[in-house]
Amino acid sequence: MGVCGTAMGNAALLARAAGHEVLGADANVYPPMSTVLAEAGITVHEGYDPARLGSLKPDVVVIGNAMTRGNPEVEWLLESRAIPFTSLPALLHDQVLRHRRNLVVSGTHGKTTTTAIAAFLLRSAGRDPGYLIGGVPQDPPTGSHLGNLVDPFVIEGDEYDSAFFDKRSKFIHYAPHVAVFNNLEFDHADIFRDLADVQRTFVHFSRIIPRNGFAVINGDDHNLRALGLMAWTNVVSVGTEEGNDVRISDFKEGPAGSSFSLSWRGRPWGVVKWALSGAYNARNGAMAATAAGLCLSGEPTSINPGLLNAFRGVRRRQEVLVSQPALTVIEDFGHHPTAISETLRSLRAKHPGSVLTAVFEPRSNTARVRTLQAGFERALSFADDVYLGPVSRAGALREDERFDAEAVAQNLEAQGINAREFGTNEDLYDSLVGDTLSTRAKSRVVVFFTNGSFDGIIGRYAAAAKA
Repeated sequence: MGVCGTAMGNAALLARAAGHEVLGADANVYPPMSTVLAEAGITVHEGYDPARLGSLKPDVVVIGNAMTRGNPEVEWLLESRAIPFTSLPALLHDQVLRHRRNLVVSGTHGKTTTTAIAAFLLRSAGRDPGYLIGGVPQDPPTGSHLGNLVDPFVIEGDEYDSAFFDKRSKFIHYAPHVAVFNNLEFDHADIFRDLADVQRTFVHFSRIIPRNGFAVINGDDHNLRALGLMAWTNVVSVGTEEGNDVRISDFKEGPAGSSFSLSWRGRPWGVVKWALSGAYNARNGAMAATAAGLCLSGEPTSINPGLLNAFRGVRRRQEVLVSQPALTVIEDFGHHPTAISETLRSLRAKHPGSVLTAVFEPRSNTARVRTLQAGFERALSFADDVYLGPVSRAGALREDERFDAEAVAQNLEAQGINAREFGTNEDLYDSLVGDTLSTRAKSRVVVFFTNGSFDGIIGRYAAAAKA
């Protein structure tokens, strides 16, 4: 089996566990996934070479959704028809999901964390679920696992398209029995026209939940309410507002983490005290516990919420890289305004009195353009200092459609926030080191926001902070 695209790293591990020989090709593979693949003995070839692909002669090529027309291996596959190809979601459906009881986690934010929590809870309850997580979790111990065929399979349900030849959202392939609708906002400006377009694909996803299945919905999210009643299946709502089936209450946050209570239809269900911060993570945990319980018995309460106390999180999701009395360094996958604002608010509560420094790379297809620029500006305004990296792949965008980091920095400065934009990540790194590591008179939290590698400056900064 040939695999293109490191975003499919955990799927490659899953395929290998199923007995397939797996290799891949990609450009600029970076940790932590590159490390995980190497440790698993999966070779990832750098770059794309049709001659190499032809000589390897895999049985099938799985084409990732990052691959486009013009890619030399894609063009060779289309011209030669020498090797069959498919998309990752289609492969997963046919090889893994078709005969499993699937728990599919969807939403604009929190998919990876919620998927990891659900898998962790099922394992903690003594089951052997399969799972495929779009990141590198600390719990469970791997990002993918086949599990026992009689136990649920937990998978992250992405709304992004499946492949250049299949523009349906990935989650349409995932045959949900229990579907989590964590939240819904406009994102993926390269794929969707507007919020209504995103809601349309979520409606399509909801229509394939069977009548003996469950839709677990964030009952506080007005954008999800627009999807309708989903009368063809069972709906369970989760949230902080009155009227939700599962209610989150008594949320508290401090340096050691956070705590909250859960109730099920008015009856106490349990209390959680864990290391994760933020009300959004409380909701992730509540959604995961509800869905896991429904998967097991049709009742959320078959899962003990206290099991959440041991969950440690997912790498690159508020991952603490440095923890010193005067300096905390955090890496976060945040690439949407809401996720960034919630993270900064949570860090403010967790580190009262510290200088909060946000370092942002406009890298995702939504962050690179101006569509949500005002939202990013509002989100970053929760920091004291803001460092803006250059727009990724800026040359592929017209100037009038490109994220304007200079304007964002100027507007933040006008609000009294120390904000700067940089032409290169190397320049940003030099300034950040000089500004924050030369003197540590005040306690400081530095958080990096990117869905990529940030040209390696995150690891370098953490190493310099420890030196």
